[in-house]
Amino acid sequence: MGEIVNLNRARKTRAKAENKAQAAANRVVHGRTKADKALTALERHRADKLLDGQKRDPKSDN
Repeated sequence: MGEIVNLNRARKTRAKAENKAQAAANRVVHGRTKADKALTALERHRADKLLDGQKRDPKSDN
């Protein structure tokens, strides 16, 4: 005779494994360190500052 399997426990174990796999995939896609986020923000700020410095003053066009 085979081993007795609790189907509820097997279903929950399978669901937990699927959730862990999904979480691992999400960490790869969305996981960035605080330093990476800060560097991106700094680069965006520098680009905005450079762009704002290139704007023309509408008062001096005349």
